[in-house]
Amino acid sequence: MRIVCIAASFVPSRTANSIQVMKATHALAESGHQVTLFVPGNTTRDFDEIRDQYGLTTPFKVEWIPENLVFRRYDFALKAIHQARRLKPDLVYTMMLQAGVLAVWSGIPAILELHDRVTGKLGPWLFTRFVRSKTPHKLLTNTKALKDLLINDFDLDPSEMEILVAPNGVELSRYQNLSEPETARRILNLPQGFTAGYTGHFYQGRGMELMFSLAKRMPDIRFLWVGGQPADVNRWQQRLQEEGVENVVLTGFVDNAVLPQYQAASDVLLMPYGMRIAGSGGGDSSDIASPMKMFEYMAAERAIITSDLPVFHEVLNEEMAVFCPPEDPQTWEAALRAMLSDPVRRESLARTARSAVGNYTWQARAKRALAGWIE
Repeated sequence: MRIVCIAASFVPSRTANSIQVMKATHALAESGHQVTLFVPGNTTRDFDEIRDQYGLTTPFKVEWIPENLVFRRYDFALKAIHQARRLKPDLVYTMMLQAGVLAVWSGIPAILELHDRVTGKLGPWLFTRFVRSKTPHKLLTNTKALKDLLINDFDLDPSEMEILVAPNGVELSRYQNLSEPETARRILNLPQGFTAGYTGHFYQGRGMELMFSLAKRMPDIRFLWVGGQPADVNRWQQRLQEEGVENVVLTGFVDNAVLPQYQAASDVLLMPYGMRIAGSGGGDSSDIASPMKMFEYMAAERAIITSDLPVFHEVLNEEMAVFCPPEDPQTWEAALRAMLSDPVRRESLARTARSAVGNYTWQARAKRALAGWIE
């Protein structure tokens, strides 16, 4: 198929939404489709320049379209659909509500992928136009919780249109034959010793305060924090120094291509989300989140300790992870010490999660999304 993907994320960027867009688009290209991605911007980059940052292997075309932010990206959506029509695609695959509506209004079949509630002055009206369109269309949500929320908010009838739950995913090929933790730490020149790892951003609700508290409480355990914007990394580095906490290593941002090696360097991987989870643009996604790190952690085959948020139970269960109340250092400390003293339990959790993650690859996700659109 000729597929045009349209997303409002900046590329290249270190934000989670940018990585997710590139992974989802890459999976379509890996499936053998002719894919062009339109994103906002005034620059151009060769595929090779962004390959390692996003951990990509199969080339696809990326085109940047200038936008005026005064128009809140409506101008970008209009320009993107105009460009798409010239390519005569079989399908528009978009993460932008505006682009999805303009696609079906133009008679182009469209898949709209949503990760958040429909908000704003025009959002509900546009969403209704999309779901009622006579042009073939499909709606994807990243969690069942979001699907149920949209059905309730807009009184949707799933029997009248397809609403597919499509959680985020992982590329298993990059998680084959990972080193044991001790070996991975040696390769990466990291301190040895039992290590609890975290990979991702340091935004509000990601559990940084909790991990800081755990590091102070547990000087016998190493903590590995991978990621974060430079200003956040510097701020936490300064705080660690001021309070004499010496058992935390901050790496800063690492390319997605090498991220599995850092996850493999941990004996336990942490998902210490708070009761509220903010993204790069703020908001709260704690009831509808589908973190990419969850699937990466499963693929890395390391024991997972996670905040006990209901939405995570759509993927994980007690045989795959240890659940702890958010923002409760005492319970988290007990769970981490239990993992330290029970390697058999760690191995069992890791093995079970690894066996389940095969259902959550980016390639399988793309295949499900396109089911019914191709033979």
